[in-house]
Amino acid sequence: MRKRISLIQPQSLIETELTNSIEFMQLDEKSIDLLLPEILFITSYPSRECGIATYSQDLLRALNNKFQYSFSLKVCAVESKLSDYSYGNEVKYVFNTSFPKLALRLAKDINDDESIQIVVVQHEFGFFNQHPEIFLKFLSLLEKPIIITFHTVLQSPDETLKLHVKQIVNVASSVVVMTKFSSEVLKRDYQVNIKKVAVIPHGTHLVSQLDRDLLKTKYHLSGRTVLSTFGLLSSGKSIETTLEALPAIVLQNPSILFLIIGKTHPTVVQQEGEVYRQMLKNKITALKLEKHVRFINAFLPTHTLLEYLQLSDIYLFTSKDPNQAVSGTFSYAISCGCPVISTPIPHAIEVLQNNSDLIFDFGNSIQLTEKVNSLLRDNSRRQKISSDGLHRMASTAWENAAIAHAILFEKTSNQQIHLHYRIPDINLEHIRKMTTNFGIIQFAKVNHPDLDTGYTLDDNARALVAFCQHYEITKDSNDLVYISIYFQFIRFCLQPEGYFYNYVSETYHFTAQNTTSNLADSNGRAIWALGYLISIRHLLPVGLLLEAEKTLQDALPSMSKVHSTRAMGFAIKGLYYANLCKSDFEYVPLIEQLSDRLVQMFRHEANHKWEWFESYLTYANSILPESMLCAWLSTHNPIYKNIAKSSFDFLLSKIFTPNSIRVISNKNWLQKDDEKKLHHIGGEQPIDVAYTILALHKFYEVFEEEEYLNKIEVAFNWFLGNNHLKQIIYNPCTGGCYDGLEEHAVNLNQGAESTISYLMARLTVEKLFVTIKKISAISRTEIHLLINYAEQKVITE
Repeated sequence: MRKRISLIQPQSLIETELTNSIEFMQLDEKSIDLLLPEILFITSYPSRECGIATYSQDLLRALNNKFQYSFSLKVCAVESKLSDYSYGNEVKYVFNTSFPKLALRLAKDINDDESIQIVVVQHEFGFFNQHPEIFLKFLSLLEKPIIITFHTVLQSPDETLKLHVKQIVNVASSVVVMTKFSSEVLKRDYQVNIKKVAVIPHGTHLVSQLDRDLLKTKYHLSGRTVLSTFGLLSSGKSIETTLEALPAIVLQNPSILFLIIGKTHPTVVQQEGEVYRQMLKNKITALKLEKHVRFINAFLPTHTLLEYLQLSDIYLFTSKDPNQAVSGTFSYAISCGCPVISTPIPHAIEVLQNNSDLIFDFGNSIQLTEKVNSLLRDNSRRQKISSDGLHRMASTAWENAAIAHAILFEKTSNQQIHLHYRIPDINLEHIRKMTTNFGIIQFAKVNHPDLDTGYTLDDNARALVAFCQHYEITKDSNDLVYISIYFQFIRFCLQPEGYFYNYVSETYHFTAQNTTSNLADSNGRAIWALGYLISIRHLLPVGLLLEAEKTLQDALPSMSKVHSTRAMGFAIKGLYYANLCKSDFEYVPLIEQLSDRLVQMFRHEANHKWEWFESYLTYANSILPESMLCAWLSTHNPIYKNIAKSSFDFLLSKIFTPNSIRVISNKNWLQKDDEKKLHHIGGEQPIDVAYTILALHKFYEVFEEEEYLNKIEVAFNWFLGNNHLKQIIYNPCTGGCYDGLEEHAVNLNQGAESTISYLMARLTVEKLFVTIKKISAISRTEIHLLINYAEQKVITE
């Protein structure tokens, strides 16, 4: 009998023993998948063409992309009549609602399937309206925990409908709806216990926010002002409302082109053919709109659809169903940065609450005309609506929807499911996009480099470290181009007196900010970057290495005068790395000088309750204990080692819980006399998480304590969604990292600091994989799984 498994933390001894096992080397990913707890989705599914089928496919993809070795996802495809759909391997069962007797047999098959731990039902009344009593019987027979996702929640139900919905809810462990409004309706109209309801918004696709004009050129729409709508065509879309509004819109905007994207709904075609589409064509002719309307009669691939939405100047949502609880098309348009004008379905009212003038009455073409013309006259307003929409919908990314669902699965599974985030592939796209021939640009507007903000030594120093890390691991010669750019920027910032300026304008001039800001930390970062560059001397062209060594030598005299805590920490790290390949210990005296200053600071402030260098915890805290550890590695002075260990463990006690990290908020430093650990939510910066991961790796290398290794995983998962908002900080679409985690939202700008910080953390994890892999292609997470496999096999036998 196949034994299900869940992942647990192994003991290092068992891990070492199993590393030498030949048996589990033969266990491929497909075999591992068979051992995982299974979640069965009862839903329509492609190749069936319908909105819920697409939704379910997107959700499964997001879950599989976001998590690994956590669960196995399978589908029970909902059909009706004599369907002939072609499915992928993920479809395990079929639920044909036209044959009620088969439904009861299906319930037995699901109950007998020991691998299935949870059943998730994507509910739409149209799926099960042929035999609603059989559907209820089917649900009541299931012996697995059930999660019901209501895609429609009808207001003011009659008693029959109310009873039907309550019966469905009663057999469910949890209920998912996609808007707060739907949750309120369930509570108000159906008396559903709100504690049973989870609101998980309809997922949306991350996009790279491509240039609208370039996309118009690509699709031969240059010079046109584009209105669009999309979805499987039916009379419920009320496309005629827009057609009736168009003549008055065209009078003021002669370049208007209205795109009607999507084929006719297959069910509509079966029932009435193309009657509705033909009616629209006749109306277009009657209104003489042939030059201003274009049908795209296809079920477009997702990437093509998203590009059409990004090139649209305004998206029009004209549904005439006041009970439509949610719309994926509406969500996709806003998440693509497209201003939307909509009829007042609850979803639109909820999302557009701060732009209520974008709502028009059902079927009211006169109102629609006024709103379109008004918005087209106001370009700045459209830009603001676009920006507001992106921020409003950021939390609905499919990655975040996957996290919310996975947390619900974990809760529902009775400890059968344990979540393990899938580590994304290394992606340098956004950093390369941010880099000019001169250096890396400081800030970005969402994912577009903002050249007006200029450059900083800070960012280019960090970028140099990151690309040196990448070059060490990959030996990709293309990295040398970027290493050279960032190094030359550092040289550019070095002043004749031996110290560095930090701020450089977009025209390559030093700004006045250099004379009004404390540049000590920036100088320390430059030393860190130069030292790290020199540490990979065996990989560098001779000329570059000699230039780096000379630059470091020119800068060192001024560093001996520095007393800023973190500046000294950065400099110690840089000198440690520069000294790694030297036999004459050239940099040791300066390491000792700076480290002794930190020792004195520690002794002045520390006591048995506060083992730290200052009377507060602020930013880049991990740099200090890590630098003391580097000092010990360079000098073998046990004082440095002891202070490194005690201060780092103290810091970790303030920022870690067993399953999460919350670094010190930039809104409120943690003071020595504050007994609370952390009391301000938000203001968490990617750079602080990254520095913590770098320090944890160094401490794990030295002390080999399993707890440091565990904390690296916990800290890195902060980027992937294990934070207080349960939202991604790293954007896998762009390769950028969001600038900060606030109390209620994520800062969507993807500037240099945050993106480089993520990359340093990701490369540190990659380096860790190399360190702890005992056999080829077996990662630590796989070892966790295989340990369970071995343990369960022993138990079974």
